[in-house]
Amino acid sequence: MPMDASRNSLVLPILGLLTEQPAHAYDLAGRLRDRSGRLPVTRSTVATLLKSMARSGLVTAREPGRVGNRPPRTVYETTSAGVADFHHRVESGLRDSPVASMDFVLAVGYAGVLSADRAALILEERAALLASSESDPSQGTLEAEYWRGMAAAEITWIRELARRIRTREITWGAKPALAGRANA
Repeated sequence: MPMDASRNSLVLPILGLLTEQPAHAYDLAGRLRDRSGRLPVTRSTVATLLKSMARSGLVTAREPGRVGNRPPRTVYETTSAGVADFHHRVESGLRDSPVASMDFVLAVGYAGVLSADRAALILEERAALLASSESDPSQGTLEAEYWRGMAAAEITWIRELARRIRTREITWGAKPALAGRANA
């Protein structure tokens, strides 16, 4: 996959949606807009990413099919490499994405594919790392102060989420389709 495509924030939710059920680009674009309204999603971007993901072995394309009078549409589904990459992207997004980033938000949305203990551990490690990297609040510009505030809010939220996961205060776990495909 070209470097620009592999780093596109849409790859994670596309893999997530395809792990739930195979789909064509038009369907995926609509579902992405419904779930992640803050993402700039176009059908052409999704189609381009799907082709790139197919070339890299993350998804596979079925022969185009026609339903009624609609034009033929290629349906894509994840491969075992795609499911593994999806899990890796969720973990990486939870652990390594920048503060207040869409990549973190998208990873949180799919954190349920990880075990509760694994997700809580990664979140706790992220909170500790963010807390240890906070700089002196008396130094810097207004934008630096803003980012410190964002980091502090994220740390508080992450710690609370990890606590809720560990105490089973929230329902945890992958949807059956995700769990079944992850073992494929």
